[in-house]
Amino acid sequence: MATDTLKSTPGATGASGASGIRRLLLDNGALTALIVLVIAMSALSGDFLTTDNLLNVGVQAAVTAILAFGVTFVIVSAGIDLSVGSVAALSATVLAWSATQHGVPVFLAVILAIATGIAAGLVNGFLIAYGKLPPFIATLAMLSVARGLSLVISQGSPIAFPDSVSHLGDTLGGWLPVPVLVMIVMGLIAAFILGRTYIGRSMYAIGGNEEAARLSGLRVSKQKLAIYALSGVFAAAAGIVLASRLSSAQPQAADGYELDAIAAVVIGGASLAGGTGKASGTLIGALILAVLRNGLNLLSVSAFWQQVVIGVVIALAVLLDTVRRKAGATPVTGAGVGGGKGKQATTYALAAVVTIAIVGATSFLHNDSSTSSKPKLGLSLSTLNNPFFVQIRAGAQAEAKKLGLDLTVTDAQNDASQQANQLQNFTSSNYGAIIVNPVDSDAASNSVKAADKAKIPVIAVDRGVNKAAVDTLVASDNIAGGELAAKTVAEKLGGTGKIVILQGQAGTSAARERAEGFAKGLKAYPGIQVLAQQPADFDRTKGLDVMSNLLQAHPDVQGVIAANDEMALGAIKALGSKAGKSVSVVGFDGTPDGLTAVKQGTLYASVAQQPSQLGKIAVDNALRAAQGKKVETTVKVPVKVVTQENVAGFTG
Repeated sequence: MATDTLKSTPGATGASGASGIRRLLLDNGALTALIVLVIAMSALSGDFLTTDNLLNVGVQAAVTAILAFGVTFVIVSAGIDLSVGSVAALSATVLAWSATQHGVPVFLAVILAIATGIAAGLVNGFLIAYGKLPPFIATLAMLSVARGLSLVISQGSPIAFPDSVSHLGDTLGGWLPVPVLVMIVMGLIAAFILGRTYIGRSMYAIGGNEEAARLSGLRVSKQKLAIYALSGVFAAAAGIVLASRLSSAQPQAADGYELDAIAAVVIGGASLAGGTGKASGTLIGALILAVLRNGLNLLSVSAFWQQVVIGVVIALAVLLDTVRRKAGATPVTGAGVGGGKGKQATTYALAAVVTIAIVGATSFLHNDSSTSSKPKLGLSLSTLNNPFFVQIRAGAQAEAKKLGLDLTVTDAQNDASQQANQLQNFTSSNYGAIIVNPVDSDAASNSVKAADKAKIPVIAVDRGVNKAAVDTLVASDNIAGGELAAKTVAEKLGGTGKIVILQGQAGTSAARERAEGFAKGLKAYPGIQVLAQQPADFDRTKGLDVMSNLLQAHPDVQGVIAANDEMALGAIKALGSKAGKSVSVVGFDGTPDGLTAVKQGTLYASVAQQPSQLGKIAVDNALRAAQGKKVETTVKVPVKVVTQENVAGFTG
């Protein structure tokens, strides 16, 4: 062998050592990247290297890692599974629905949830193995089906999780998170399947050369059924852990998580061409993603830039895989031979020692850092893809600047799990106060309880938090606002007419509350006929599409109520010349674009919540609470119907 020749050649020791180090780095690229990331984050943020925060990283990696273990089986066999996020949500919804709404014993409900994951996986496997559909198409179809079934079963609303199962989101001994333990157990199971079982060896054989595997007597079609069923089992387990963290089954949970799972597998050293991959590499990949997100949150990096950074990391991981193959690095497989496993354990132990030593040295950089005289505040918004919440941020930032406060703003991107991670980061970093605009009022409860336990004041803005104590709720009344919107359009139509309602994103508290307000307000006007109610997800483009479709069935519509201005503006685009003339449109929020449309007469009215005031008042109350001063339990910011008559004097 080349290395033996080098070792036996005088004067080649240095070259051999350099070659050995190079090969070690290539064979353990993901581990090297994780070490570099941990060291970098420790140097850049004094809040990163704390016990609480490191446990947060483990919790935040757990769901992605469990999903990714299942996806590892599929990718090793040269397949792909895009449905795992939706299957996770469906399995959790089935558990909560059967246990809390139909009285099924929790043990049986858990089995039913796991069976749901298996069934979804078997359908995927059947379509791929016997239906000859490409894995991308088959699992893409299941992604849509599973998400749709989750919404159908839950009616678009979160379902409370059974208390006995919710303990999976708790800690043991008050410090060790259960999700981390579940992640470790599932990782050991995945490693055992890959390295010690017939089905594991079959995955590598199929991924390496499917035709050769078939000719050697392997029943490839049956093996694919088992492989995708295993992926479904791990997806169900991930869904249960995620719902336990949020204390509720969210029909929109784990949206997009399939991409994180695939990224973790690829970053961990597996090849999308199949034949290589191992559970330990997948775990490292999931930890890299979690460390990146956690560290970037602590450094107050925008969620939008976080997406860019993660995309670059994925691209570099694939590039490293290409370099490794060209360099002839050791294939990444789950079945080590000879001293391979001992060598791997030694490598991991050495990496841990080096990391601890360097990180320990960098921690001295932060020992002398002085604390600010003003408390740090954290603001977690449900999304920054909506002008209403952008205005809340603007109002909060302006007030924080005026008061000389350090305000960190994060964007949960309408993902309750991501928001839970952000709130955990604020808590572990010991912020003076936390302001939260919940993605979902139930899902935020555990994170708020953790902040309460840490004696950190929590201010809720725009939406309340259920089953947890907040110091102050700063909000407008969504139900009252919905009633005002209904009254406004009904009076414009003279008490009789035909309308359609564009609802918000299914599963969000704002959508539910505004819809409840619409229904209450319309009860006073029996002459108003509701032709259709359809969700458009608070999105302008979807508002345009949904309204265009409804016009085909209901060309005689006379009025539109939209649960926010963005959907109303989409509806106006679909209505064309009818908007503001034969069809009256009422929106919600009073955003700048909405107010412009009111001035132009295409939007008849907007129920404005004065979002800038919400942000300003939330910061004022957060500072008072952080200083130990008394704050009001509820601060109501009045809503106001803005029409052409009063829009000139409205500032928001």
